[in-house]
Amino acid sequence: MNFTTKIPIEKSKTPISYDSRIVSLGSCFAENMGEKFSFFKFQNFVNPFGIIFNPVSIEKLLLRIVRNQKFTEDDIFFHNDLWHCFDVHSELSNPDKVELLTSLNGLLESTHNQITKSTHIIITYGTSWVYRNKTSGNIVANCHKVTQNQFDKEILPVETIQKSIKETIDLIRKINPHCCLLFTISPVRHIKDGIVENQLSKAHLITAVHSLSQPYFPSYEIVMDELRDYRFYAEDMLHPSQTAIDYIWERFSESHISEAHHSVIQEVGSIQKAMAHRPFNADSDAHQKFLLNLKGKIEKLQQQFPHFTF
Repeated sequence: MNFTTKIPIEKSKTPISYDSRIVSLGSCFAENMGEKFSFFKFQNFVNPFGIIFNPVSIEKLLLRIVRNQKFTEDDIFFHNDLWHCFDVHSELSNPDKVELLTSLNGLLESTHNQITKSTHIIITYGTSWVYRNKTSGNIVANCHKVTQNQFDKEILPVETIQKSIKETIDLIRKINPHCCLLFTISPVRHIKDGIVENQLSKAHLITAVHSLSQPYFPSYEIVMDELRDYRFYAEDMLHPSQTAIDYIWERFSESHISEAHHSVIQEVGSIQKAMAHRPFNADSDAHQKFLLNLKGKIEKLQQQFPHFTF
């Protein structure tokens, strides 16, 4: 796609390569980009505790990860036939209490190891709106369909978000002082909060991130200003369409992935498309030749990048 106006994006001083180890945390847009990293065979670890939208909940999880503070029965509750934890996404909920705690503590350990070894950590914030549990007084990452009268809804002030981001940075630096941090704001529109309220929420996040002078990739701004057309949204008119995600990845690659590996990305993409191809006749000589050629391309890449699996 060609656009007459493009947002200037400063090139990363420490670009991502195929030797990099990437950890992505945050909103559902982190998973969109994580899928791109995985598709192109980067070493990538995405949202181990599920989608987390707000800065305070991400900070809270990182505090637990850095301290190796295990989840206990005090951290979980039973509702609608499942055990849940207010600090993680509902995809991790489990009908068995012991299995849930075992799973959460296993993720805690693996995430600690991943962050310690990572070269790049990308954090995507989705909203400034949060729900505070009336009983505990704590902000939750997920309400797990508990009745709304048990929560107070509020918007995080810019100052609170600034403090939370700064603490997040400090926590990561304690176990990995040399990794590169990159922040972005999800382009997903939280219309359930209200149109004006969604804009206010994004504004708080953007202001807080920029006030700390952290490396920033303008995902939200690209969708708002370069792709300002509803054809770049999915059917729900809230999430970016695959075309939009592909375009954002293109802009990300230009600015944050090593130019030396752009040709590798193209080759991996070509192989992935070839592997998805469905032959008219799988037993034909032409298809067998196609498979042999494909195998040769894969083996050549794996000699250079042993971690590649197809």
